[in-house]
Amino acid sequence: MRRLHYFIAVTLDGFIAGPDGADPTGPNGFWPIAPDYLEHFVAQYPEALPVQAREALSVTAEGTRFDTVLEGRRSYEIGLAAGIPDAFPHLRHLVFSRTLTEVPASDVELVADDPVATVRELKQQPGKDIWLLGGAELAGSLYAEIDALTLKVAPLTIGTGIPLFSQKAAFDPRTWTMAGHTVLESGGMFLSYERPRD
Repeated sequence: MRRLHYFIAVTLDGFIAGPDGADPTGPNGFWPIAPDYLEHFVAQYPEALPVQAREALSVTAEGTRFDTVLEGRRSYEIGLAAGIPDAFPHLRHLVFSRTLTEVPASDVELVADDPVATVRELKQQPGKDIWLLGGAELAGSLYAEIDALTLKVAPLTIGTGIPLFSQKAAFDPRTWTMAGHTVLESGGMFLSYERPRD
């Protein structure tokens, strides 16, 4: 069965974006992207690079981890504001929103249905893992469905901002099993965890 994999960049103090929710890696962003971070990302997660980064870096690798990406409306609108209607045309791309009625990219699937039911259905279909891009609202709604978690940890604190999970996540303490880790010379880390199965 396919897994839901929350693959997300996070600060040392647990935030995925600043208080305004803007792209922390964008032109006015605060996120440090060291050369070794980018090198590891391209080698291990090429399918998780948005189209403009893939083109700039001449990345054509299909990748082995994900074939589907899920994101919420706010995360999707960051790309729209930058003039990118489909940041991941190389993946099946689902955007969850109850307020959007259409999207400008014909290959992006707009989903107004319950995210949990949708993810459970996706898990039954053949394919690679399902990448939960974010944001915090969608991750909070899907907290109980997450099977794998990879944190791209920056050597950075910001004090306040958008947390890893919104308050939509129920109080449900979980213990995760370490599945892998890479500590970069620049101070960044890729920490991978899996949800233990009963």
